[in-house]
Amino acid sequence: MNHPVRRIIHIDMDAFYASVEQRDNPNLRGLPVAVGRSRERGVVAAASYEARTFGVRSAMPSVVAKRKCPNLVFVPPRFEVYRAVSNQIHAIFARYTALIQPLSLDEAYLDVTQPLLPRPYATIIAQEIRAAILAETGLTASAGISYNKFLAKLASDYRKPNGQFVIPPGAGEAFVADLPVSAFHGIGPATAARMNSLGIYTGADLRTQSLSTLAHHFGKAAAFYHGIARGEDNRPVEVNRPRKSIGKETTFERDIRLPADLHSALGNLSQAVWQASAKRTLSGRTVTLKLRYEDFTQLTRSKSLPHCVQGSAQLEEIALLLLNPLLPLTRGVRLLGVTLSSLEPTDSTATETQLSLLGSLEISNKSSQGD
Repeated sequence: MNHPVRRIIHIDMDAFYASVEQRDNPNLRGLPVAVGRSRERGVVAAASYEARTFGVRSAMPSVVAKRKCPNLVFVPPRFEVYRAVSNQIHAIFARYTALIQPLSLDEAYLDVTQPLLPRPYATIIAQEIRAAILAETGLTASAGISYNKFLAKLASDYRKPNGQFVIPPGAGEAFVADLPVSAFHGIGPATAARMNSLGIYTGADLRTQSLSTLAHHFGKAAAFYHGIARGEDNRPVEVNRPRKSIGKETTFERDIRLPADLHSALGNLSQAVWQASAKRTLSGRTVTLKLRYEDFTQLTRSKSLPHCVQGSAQLEEIALLLLNPLLPLTRGVRLLGVTLSSLEPTDSTATETQLSLLGSLEISNKSSQGD
């Protein structure tokens, strides 16, 4: 029995956070805008297209962004507003399909192989969705349409902003052939650098590699890389995709040099991660420590347990075990992060007890600080 060719749409809002700010404040329209904090350790969360012409990008340190664009206007983020707008956008998606996989507040995959409304082509659905988003939110979106998720995401970048692009069945392999592997969704900078060191620079280069060769160098990801080099991706659109990790990190106003200060920060992060996990009735078996030094060198250390972490105290204990081999410090630390992964559902009663204890602890701490 032949299965129908999938029709996948990837919707990506254009400069979402910055566009919301420009929509809500007419004085910002036409100006280079960065959502974030204009401080020494601030980071750009999003940049308007006017700012991007100067080379300003998301995740860029604010001081670097300001250097590239001296007239850059910083606006503090309003995540509650972005979430509300995102809910509006997802309600529009739901008119056309129940198969929606959110990737973040501003992008999602939609499977419209069998749409809820009678439309003959995915391109028409994408046009209608983008028109509805503009009419109902005042914001623009770009769309990529193809027969799998990998190609749809590539296509959505091809006509940005406020455009859409189609990669039809049979055209995927040729489309990716000349693209640099660094442009492939699913291949990060470190993996792209490893591929480059092996003489793999483009999709065509990647296609020449056998599955066994890729497995030797890239392990479990080999099958995915082997497929996308040929325009193949069998991953379905996953509704209610299970969360893979819960993490928190903090960038210090000044570089941390004393172990005691790191220990204190680690305790606060561990408590925040556990509270976020407990609210979702989740725990995890793997703890990861992330540390970025003053020279922006970054490292991660992980430890997996045979059972799930039982509370914030145990989470902090494991994080400290990962940190201690890195002491004493030979250089300042600018960022510290803790992540819990390999997540599993927890007993709801135990979770409620943990949250109650956390709440009591917070009240106790506030009372102590007020004395």
